[in-house]
Amino acid sequence: MILEICNHPYQYETEKLLRVFFPNEKLRIIQGSASNTGSEAVVTTAATDTEVLVRFADASGVLEARDARGDDGELSLETLLFRVLQSRTGYTPKWGLLTGVRPSKLFLKLERACGADGAKRYFTDTLFVSPEKTALAAEVGAREQAVLALSRPESCSLYVSIPFCPTRCSYCSFVSQAVSTPSARKLVPEYVRLLAQEIEETGKLVKALGLRLESIYFGGGTPTTLSAEQLEALLTAVRGAFNLSALREYTVEAGRPDTVTPEKLQALRAGGVTRVSINPQTFNDEVLRTIGRAHTAEMTVQAFEMARAAGFSDINMDLIAGLPGESVASFCNSIDRAVALAPENITVHTLSLKRASTMTANGTQFDKESAENADEMLHYAATALGNAGFNPYYMYRQSKTLGNLENTGYTKDGYECLYNIFMMEECHTVLGAGAGAVTKLKAPHGADISRIFNYKYPYEYITGFSQLLERKRAIPVFYETHGL
Repeated sequence: MILEICNHPYQYETEKLLRVFFPNEKLRIIQGSASNTGSEAVVTTAATDTEVLVRFADASGVLEARDARGDDGELSLETLLFRVLQSRTGYTPKWGLLTGVRPSKLFLKLERACGADGAKRYFTDTLFVSPEKTALAAEVGAREQAVLALSRPESCSLYVSIPFCPTRCSYCSFVSQAVSTPSARKLVPEYVRLLAQEIEETGKLVKALGLRLESIYFGGGTPTTLSAEQLEALLTAVRGAFNLSALREYTVEAGRPDTVTPEKLQALRAGGVTRVSINPQTFNDEVLRTIGRAHTAEMTVQAFEMARAAGFSDINMDLIAGLPGESVASFCNSIDRAVALAPENITVHTLSLKRASTMTANGTQFDKESAENADEMLHYAATALGNAGFNPYYMYRQSKTLGNLENTGYTKDGYECLYNIFMMEECHTVLGAGAGAVTKLKAPHGADISRIFNYKYPYEYITGFSQLLERKRAIPVFYETHGL
């Protein structure tokens, strides 16, 4: 499929919207008119000072529409493109025109400008978002407000990346490496040593700037792939580097149940961790085997019970809607089993076909039935979780997601994961440590954002460690420019 961009700067927006309707198509972008396209479908998007035009031409014919260009040229063109694609496919995505990661952030912005009713009308009438998803964005936004109010100009959070896993899941596109390979296992000790050093150096910057650390999140990968001793070393590094007196939350992902042991849980508790994630993804053993997980549903239950026995009173569980081989009935059973365990958070993701995943490499594609099933799964999850006392508090979206649907965190009252909201809504600086981590600097009294990228892969992180520390010199420079 070819996307022609004629006389407008909205390539990114039109491309993203086209992929919502045609997620499996290989897309070529052409500035100006295409020629000799053969059998490829061609979508032309064009704009003048007064008019926008969209033309969809393929073997079945040509569908063309024109409209007056409004004050917002991007919105005018996207609206027309949406209508043409909707007419051509017979499909109406529930998030309408929205292709962005943070719908609730947009809703809050609109709410501040025109009130809750005005924001809802804009979502439904202008952006074509379904009433169901509009209500979800409104509810998430309302719950986020209370957490966002906790953030101060001097607030910051810390993200620590552990890019190792027992095996690589078929849907995964993270930089994590499977420690089942000798080369990855060999990297771990040196990686842990340097990561502890980076944590120490980051703590020095935080202290010098007078920043206030409010949340810590160890993610990956699977942090509990490390040994109890390695986890203890990193937690000790954090405790030595930072003033934790203002810390509100300390999360470590223990995502793979097959990596959870009493010794590791005890090390986490002794290190000050208050929250863990134990992620089944599904309670269907056949699906677990299909996606490359080395644990069973029963091991998830055992890991959860170990975490409770270790004293954790704040546990999250992740599930994924739309996994290969997962029926609607099977997914609903997974929701019911997670609810029966009574964790404090349940996060429901929708399968996303990332370019670097094994599933994508093997040619997996989405179809209409799988998208409809995923929608039914999410609807059941929202209903069942609501009936069990869970409320949506955090939401984000990814590209190439089944049915263009969302990922939503549900929580019991008082157990919202603060880091998730701080990070997603970009209300304060998040300092990143480890391979693949990104430091996202937020101006204390403004909207400016600046990013510092760590090396992506563990071997790059190790070999380029001194240069990585040099990059972090940009942190005090940013605060000198923007002030506290």
